[in-house]
Order: sequence, then C-alpha cells, then structure tokens
Amino acid sequence: MNQANELTHPGAENAHQPVEWITSTGLVSYEDALAAMEARADAIARGEASEAIWLLEHPPLYTAGTSARPEDLIEPDRFPVYEARRGGQYTYHGPGQRIVYVMLDVGKRGRDVRCFVRQLEDWVIATLAEFNLKGEIRPGRVGVWIARPDKTPLPDGTPREDKIAAIGIRLRKWVSFHGISINVEPDLSHFGGIVPCGITGHGVTSLVDLGLPVTMDDLDVALKRQFGPVFG
Repeated sequence: MNQANELTHPGAENAHQPVEWITSTGLVSYEDALAAMEARADAIARGEASEAIWLLEHPPLYTAGTSARPEDLIEPDRFPVYEARRGGQYTYHGPGQRIVYVMLDVGKRGRDVRCFVRQLEDWVIATLAEFNLKGEIRPGRVGVWIARPDKTPLPDGTPREDKIAAIGIRLRKWVSFHGISINVEPDLSHFGGIVPCGITGHGVTSLVDLGLPVTMDDLDVALKRQFGPVFG
C-alpha cells in the first residue's frame, strides 16, 4: 500500500517539517493502518519524522477499546473485531466514514492529555460548524453529538441526541495515534452490531443523514482549514 509506505518511511529529512497530511484512496485494512501508525509514532518519538495526520477509510469492522464490555458486542460474527488498545469502548468503522489518525507529539504540545482530547473535540466541532452544524460534547459521553429535537424524547424526557463523531487515542512516548472518526455517509445500520461506545438510548447520525450533501473531499478541506486555529 503506497500510502502506508509513505507513512511508515517518511525520511529523516521530514522530522522538523510542519504536520504532514496524508490521504489514502480506497479502503485501508485495519492491520496495515495500525502497523503504519505505530511505526510512524515511534519515528516521531525518535525525532526521525514529522507529525502526521492520516485521512482514510476502512472496510466494515468493529474495534474494541480498553474499556470495551463483552455484552456491548451484540453481533460478534457480523464484521471482524479488532482489539484497538486505544481509549474507549466498541466503535464501528467502515466506508463513508472519515477516519482521522492523529500522530502528534503531545510531549511537545504541553503534556496535557485532557487538554489534547479537548482540542480534538474542538477541532471536530469547528469542522462541523463549517457546514452550519452544531456539534456538542456531553459529560460522561465521549465524542461529538448532535441534538435531535425532531425525534421523540427518551422515556425519562431527556432530549434525543445522535453521535456523529467518535474519539479515541493512545499515547506512546508522548506521541498520539488512533484518533477520530466522523460519519459522512456510512451505512448507519452497521452500528447495530454493537452498543456504540457503551451508550444506550441515543443514536448515531451522519452528515448526509442530517440532509447535508457533504463529500469526503469537502470534509477534508474543512478539517485542514480548522486544524491550525485549534492546534496552532
């Protein structure tokens, strides 16, 4: 895979360059992506590669974070299941979902993991705002959510909200990998095989599901435009 080779073998001359953006076409296997991320994170930690943002899509699969509960995997035989070793619980990845793997040197960016996660959330929210969509975060619920006043409230009267983006990272020698997934136009029925992030009652949505004719390229442009204002 050319893109994975580029990610894994960036060359020492790139070590002090600005953040490198890499976009893969086609579907990238989870195994290839994980190996490439780990290699790039190690190279960044050694000072042999620049930081990188990798934009890609996966074939349909489920990943289990370090807090995943077995009972939340409702259909274990539906798609391949991978132990992700990132934070969080079960997450679905598949075509039509923009995966944003974030390999940044958190050690040089303040060594504050909570602040870094907030920056990731702020980045997603700023990106969604470019499409006049209000993304929000909720205490106790990881990711970015969209209020759905058009849906019937929960039995206890709580307003319905749908998740549009998931966030889960891992650090190695203060370099992050894994990252963000944003639903552009995935098959939302594929989320039915898990309890996404262990949260019941609320649903999952996408940009297209919300009536926004946003393409993957449109989202990538917005992500790149909003990265600098959030991360500097």
